[in-house]
Amino acid sequence: MSARIPVHSEQHAPSYYAATATRQTSYAPLKGAVQADVCIVGGGFTGLNSAIELAERGYKVVLLEARKIGWGASGRNGGQLIRGVGHGLEQFEKHIGSEGVLAMKHMGLEAVEIVRQRVAKYKIDCDLTWGYCDLANKRRHVEDFFEDLHELQALGYRHELRLLDKTQMHEVVGSEGYLGGLIDMGSGHLHPLNLALGEAAAAESLGVQLHEQSAVTRIDYGNSVAVHTAQGCVQANTLILGCNAYMNQLNPQLGGQVLPAGSYIIATEPLSEEQAQRLIPQNMALCDQRVALDYYRLSADRRLLFGGACNYSGRDPKDIVAFMRPKMLKVFPELANTRIDFAWGGMIGIGANRLPQIGRLPEQPNVYFAQAYSGHGVNATHLAGKLLAEAIHGQSNGFDLFAKVPHMTFPGGPALRSPLLAAGMLWHRLLDIV
Repeated sequence: MSARIPVHSEQHAPSYYAATATRQTSYAPLKGAVQADVCIVGGGFTGLNSAIELAERGYKVVLLEARKIGWGASGRNGGQLIRGVGHGLEQFEKHIGSEGVLAMKHMGLEAVEIVRQRVAKYKIDCDLTWGYCDLANKRRHVEDFFEDLHELQALGYRHELRLLDKTQMHEVVGSEGYLGGLIDMGSGHLHPLNLALGEAAAAESLGVQLHEQSAVTRIDYGNSVAVHTAQGCVQANTLILGCNAYMNQLNPQLGGQVLPAGSYIIATEPLSEEQAQRLIPQNMALCDQRVALDYYRLSADRRLLFGGACNYSGRDPKDIVAFMRPKMLKVFPELANTRIDFAWGGMIGIGANRLPQIGRLPEQPNVYFAQAYSGHGVNATHLAGKLLAEAIHGQSNGFDLFAKVPHMTFPGGPALRSPLLAAGMLWHRLLDIV
């Protein structure tokens, strides 16, 4: 059995991250036939962290990336490192039981710690900064924060948590539009492309064979897999598919369970120290609670990175600055005369139930996958890499829990999937107004 996909070759998006990358990668395209224990398709956080975890366990790993390391969401996201995986985990109790739900909640906390430890172990320079605040747009959001606080405390969360009322919001954000907040000093923000590049260097130091500009053109499945590119082939016992929103037609079964949704970011010119202090006094990452959410933070050189506007239509805005600037000014009107130096977007992978999809193909038990992080990819990808490696190595209770949860295929096929969901999400955005 085999599958074919088109070949592409592109460089990084023109983002602030690409402009401030600490290193450039130039891994050669795959040429000729090579053998591996595990072949990984996808050079984002899922693939890189699976490679590191497997190499640390002694496996020979070959990683294939169609474009550049960190080209997709891993290298162009908002850089927010936030606790948790999934939304409303109690809905999965019928599949994994109450103990399974509790285990997933603990894994949502562990995911951030994996990033913390990886950065420290491999000395990755990625501007990792601790401090995050959820922002309430409505009174019910404040009530939700109260419940979140008590649940985190019951889970034994070891980092500082603090609720803020409306009169205290000036401590974290220079905007009048929020009714309250929840500070979490165990979450934070970082430079995602530099994290990905640092993890690629770590993987290489462990013996992982990395190849860029090596789009997979065909996969021959079987007791072993043959993964073909334009100029080479990897023969491996095991395959990991870590393509997320960029699965395309590589595996239609998995691709049908992920909706690519556009998210967009603008970066201002560097702000003065005084202005940066007014906007985000404690240099935290911040995110509101709306469906079409805003998320923002300061970069290491004091630019405001402002993102959001999750777009399910499948069409990017013609002018990202014109699209995003009014959203930024609604929060921070004092930036009306501030120059925008960078604007970019990319696709995140959304699943119907908002739980990361981690498992293996039923008909091909030597083919593993992880995808659909639904906006929590920085931490959840690192957890996925650990769980995939544990499962391949022999046993992973965490992997087994995720694999038990069924995932819906979006209706309509590739042509109708995005318009149908866009209409559905418009309804949810209207509910945000009331």
